Amino acid sequence: MNKRNVAEKWLEQVEEDLLAAEALYKSGRWLYIGFMCHQAIEKLIKAYWIISCDNEPLYIHNHFRLLEGCGLKDELTSEQRRFIEIMSPMYIAARYPEHKARVARMLNESGSLYIIEETKKFKQWILQKCFPETKQ
Repeated sequence: MNKRNVAEKWLEQVEEDLLAAEALYKSGRWLYIGFMCHQAIEKLIKAYWIISCDNEPLYIHNHFRLLEGCGLKDELTSEQRRFIEIMSPMYIAARYPEHKARVARMLNESGSLYIIEETKKFKQWILQKCFPETKQ
């Protein structure tokens, strides 16, 4: 499978994560919106990594380390950097209940909507970097 096909597989998963986040928003499940958007961002970065690097993406969940590894960290705008900082604690799989409770207090209806919208903006930015020949 060529690089573009592998990246497109990652991007298909991003679409599933965003659809799940939107469904969770409709049901008021704020905590898991953060998690799904965290996952979408991670997969977006890994899709870019596949396209732009000769090695496999790191098997980690830390957005900043992934961005650094594929050479995008220095290209982030201050707004994107702030968003990634907000998203860092949203990886909640296998976290202790007190961590989940702390993250849940950070999220509400407007915060969750912000996370979904910023994830979509980040997605467009990554898509333009992956496939500059196409208009998104």
